Amino acid sequence: MKKTYAVMGATGHIGTALTHALLAKGHEVRALGRDAAKLAALAAKGAKTRSAAFDDSKALADAFRGADAVFAMIPPSYAEDDFGGYQDRAGTAIAQAIKSSGVKRAVSLSSTGAQHAEGTGPIKGLHRQEERLNAAGGLDVVHLRPSYFMENHFWSIGTIKSAGINGSPIAPNLPIPQVATQDIAARAAELLDRLEFKGSTVHEFGGPRDLTMTEATAVLGRAIGKPDLKYVPFPYPDAEKAMLGMGMKPGIVSLMIEMQRGMNEGRVAMEKPLTATQRGATSIEDFAPGFAAAFKA
Repeated sequence: MKKTYAVMGATGHIGTALTHALLAKGHEVRALGRDAAKLAALAAKGAKTRSAAFDDSKALADAFRGADAVFAMIPPSYAEDDFGGYQDRAGTAIAQAIKSSGVKRAVSLSSTGAQHAEGTGPIKGLHRQEERLNAAGGLDVVHLRPSYFMENHFWSIGTIKSAGINGSPIAPNLPIPQVATQDIAARAAELLDRLEFKGSTVHEFGGPRDLTMTEATAVLGRAIGKPDLKYVPFPYPDAEKAMLGMGMKPGIVSLMIEMQRGMNEGRVAMEKPLTATQRGATSIEDFAPGFAAAFKA
């Protein structure tokens, strides 16, 4: 049965794949995003596109009205001086828009660790958003909490090229169910296509196996022709200094360090062991060719 969905962040990794998946299932998709060229590409595939500020509740309500469900997310905006304040502005607008539009179902993109109110960096803003949506009367919502994105490894390309190593403050032997964004999109598409969720629920989601940064680095190193590539854990002060040197805002840097510390200390982690149905299909070996292409580019 054909349904209508509003997809926020439709020009990002997850949103683009989700839009394509829903269109392929025969549904109508209202694609909301900020990149005009990418929106045009989605329109060419059959999506109805809109460019709406994600902290504009009226514009969002207009885009949501009449939809069977919304894929809701707070897109990153790392140029903000107060990232948490930005998350609250956008999150409040999204919750208000869902309520005023009359939409009764939503899949909300959250994160592993969002069960905690503090100590998780930017994820604590997603905790607050989960609470907002849970308080929206009459809304059936599932909070999709994926683990660490495999695509985060793209941020390491500069370090690998300049220093010949991979590294971050994340502990080298910490098992993480690293997940590809295409699998997150596929799971969101399943949840939206079926619309079987009721009330306020959580769906934790990860990759096909738990993977340490040392293990991931070995696979990615072989893919780029550097089979001896090593992963080096960076002290928090060194990582903070490096991020500030890249021009990142101090508030963002502080949150990122807090998140990585939260990963190492067990706060940014799944609440329960993942079942087979909570794991995607894309392995780090499947992801590696795309990483190699980005590295060479």
